[in-house]
Amino acid sequence: MEPPDAFFVRDPALLRAEQRATLAAPRRNYGLPARLLFITMDLFYGRERTLSKFKVLELIARVPYQSWEHVAYIAMTHTYSMPNFARRIFEFIKEARAQQDNEQWHLLILEELVQRREISENFLLYRVVPQIIAFVYYQISWLLYVIRPSWSYGLNADFEDHAEHEYMLLVEENPAFEKEPFISDFEQEYGCYPSLADLFRRIGLDERIHKQESLNRIEKARFS
Repeated sequence: MEPPDAFFVRDPALLRAEQRATLAAPRRNYGLPARLLFITMDLFYGRERTLSKFKVLELIARVPYQSWEHVAYIAMTHTYSMPNFARRIFEFIKEARAQQDNEQWHLLILEELVQRREISENFLLYRVVPQIIAFVYYQISWLLYVIRPSWSYGLNADFEDHAEHEYMLLVEENPAFEKEPFISDFEQEYGCYPSLADLFRRIGLDERIHKQESLNRIEKARFS
């Protein structure tokens, strides 16, 4: 369960508590599509947790929300004659868009960190390949959503659970992040944090919230 007002948690002590909660929790029993995606990521970028690899992860993380938004807008064109139903679809679109925007801030912040640290990246591996992976992931998310939305939600929950654990492990593996200040052009939009460690804990908590929202949608689908 996410903490109350989880999107507004910025206190370092609370963020450390959420990190401990994540690391103490078992990972989900990932389905085959998610496992194949994680294997592909490791094959291209290695098992080591690097800022460049997390940047690729965030590029891909936006994809399910884009696919859901696309399908929902198509549905809107066929249901506007039923205003109450169309309104529910529109509310879903707004939720998916907010999650996608949150992932976009993660991506921009990581790109900024990579550039400021002058980390060298291979153009093919870090510009071309991620677009290909994202395209394939989009098609899978879209197809699963069309067939049965709960399957697409489940895949996203797997992805977000993986990201949540990976971010918390990144902090654990890099104690120097505790003393490195977070300075960013995106602080006004995303929030101010005293250290990189707290920034990554906050991003990991975001991923947990996204996971829980997908799981909530699965539950709603069962009873609708």
